[in-house]
Amino acid sequence: MTKFEIEEKIVAMLKTVYDPEIPVDVYNLGLIYKIDVTDDFDISVDMTLTAPNCPAAEFIMEDVRQKLESIEGVKSATVNLVFEPEWDKDMMSEEAKLELGFL
Repeated sequence: MTKFEIEEKIVAMLKTVYDPEIPVDVYNLGLIYKIDVTDDFDISVDMTLTAPNCPAAEFIMEDVRQKLESIEGVKSATVNLVFEPEWDKDMMSEEAKLELGFL
């Protein structure tokens, strides 16, 4: 499997992770800032939350890690929580904005 194929699987898997309070996945919410894949298929993801004091933070991050590690060929996944730049609704995909009534 190539890095490109793994990256496609990563994005597809991230679209299955939801904040329990918002009916849109973390990828389309714009919470994923960076995805790095090494030649050995170790994954590192920088992500943020819609609010720094999100009560579901640990649940969401663990869900991301477990789902990424379930992808065939992935050795490990590290999820880094970052707050720079600060998230705002403009980071959402058009699909997410439509779903949440921002369009």
